Amino acid sequence: MRIGILGGTGPAGRALAARLAAVGFEVVVGSRSKYRAMEIVDTLLGHWPEHQLTIGAAENSGAADSDIVVIATPWDGATQTAASVEDKLRGKVVVSMANALTRLGKEFQPLVPPRGSVAASVQAAVPQCMVAAALHHVPARELGDLSHPIESDVLICSDHPSAIQVTSDIVDKIPNMRPLNAGELAMATPIESFTAVLMQLNTHYKTRVALKFTGIRDAEAARTTQAPGAVRRDAHPPSRDGVDPPTDSSSTSEHPA
Repeated sequence: MRIGILGGTGPAGRALAARLAAVGFEVVVGSRSKYRAMEIVDTLLGHWPEHQLTIGAAENSGAADSDIVVIATPWDGATQTAASVEDKLRGKVVVSMANALTRLGKEFQPLVPPRGSVAASVQAAVPQCMVAAALHHVPARELGDLSHPIESDVLICSDHPSAIQVTSDIVDKIPNMRPLNAGELAMATPIESFTAVLMQLNTHYKTRVALKFTGIRDAEAARTTQAPGAVRRDAHPPSRDGVDPPTDSSSTSEHPA
């Protein structure tokens, strides 16, 4: 399976690229500039030579040719980026991981996009793809540090059961990360907003936090991600039928770091 990461040159995107490639996925880092993507790929390959990572570089349109697509741009460019490659996203699972946040003084505060969440805005912009909201609360620095395992639960929500299943299968490949089915895409609003709380905790306690839920057994978590109509683990990705903007001082899509 090839996974394309649009806006993959930012902290969260390149961290995810390294971690996914480390567990055997073929990854394409996308960017508005192919040369910027090539620079990031060279950095990742040079930093982790012992992992034999399979990572390529392309413009966002090239990365969108992949089987599964992740949008890792700043939040205020996610919809624009998705719409720019709409023809290549039709019928595919598209993972939205951006968080709409702002910092006022010493406080992080969530912003509410027009559709209530970044993920819902992407789904509205490209209605023929299957958006899953996921990976919002994973610390970027730890995610990209292949010398240490990362332990975190990953909340996944979507209006498409197969998108939850496919995204869960990808997360489940990463040791010590547990996918949890958080329901329909409407749940992306509180999930994205809660990132502001994690960022505030990081600032206050000078640490980098990740979520881990108690009371859910691993066997139960695995069963509930397999919703009716979901794609089996050995199934093919959905068929195809049917420019990272700069981050300014008023907004961010950074993950807890």
